[in-house]
Amino acid sequence: MDKLEYSIRAWPTNGMPATLADRTRRVYDRLAAVYPISTMLFHSRAHRSVVEFSGICDGMRVLEVATGSGEMFRRLVRANQGGSTVGVDLSPKMAARTQHHARREFPGCRAHCQAVDARYLPFRDASFDAVICCYLLELLSAEDIGRAVGEFHRVLRRNGRLALVLIGQNTAVFNGIYRVLGKVAPAFWGRQVEERVPDLIQAGEFEIVRDHMVRQTFYPSRVLVARK
Repeated sequence: MDKLEYSIRAWPTNGMPATLADRTRRVYDRLAAVYPISTMLFHSRAHRSVVEFSGICDGMRVLEVATGSGEMFRRLVRANQGGSTVGVDLSPKMAARTQHHARREFPGCRAHCQAVDARYLPFRDASFDAVICCYLLELLSAEDIGRAVGEFHRVLRRNGRLALVLIGQNTAVFNGIYRVLGKVAPAFWGRQVEERVPDLIQAGEFEIVRDHMVRQTFYPSRVLVARK
């Protein structure tokens, strides 16, 4: 058993089904038009930190996994206008919306989005200089997180950077509210995994090079940057 598999099996039972993929896809398809509001209120500061800390520069080949409404994706395209920026999201409507807005804002840039399951990325080994993933792992079971991390490692080039944004767990009141929301609507809220993910990333043969906490409004986020 390799280190990543052992790490996954060591996680306690977390109440998540093996996968919420179908339900999650439907939920985010319905919310595609209004989801940018939550990004503006709670996520944009963490997104800025990713661009600052991940080492992305013009001319790279960059992949964002789980683009959501596209706010992070447009930041990546802006920083990489001479390179190639690829985005994937489980929701076809989210992916289409993200591509539409990115191409309208940055005409002529190489920016492409498609509907893809993060556990099965349709790209060759060592295809990207950087992989970005924000607020996705909370929606996956421990086993599926392991699959996604394995895919991130596979598609990254040697010394490539992985940047993750996770929902923070450093506020007791927020944690209590989030547990309730996760039980009410697991396909949208998922559950917090921030405290466990660093060990899983390291077990997946990544070296963490930056660990940064961000708070926006009352919403805590943790930004992890790791090197393959």
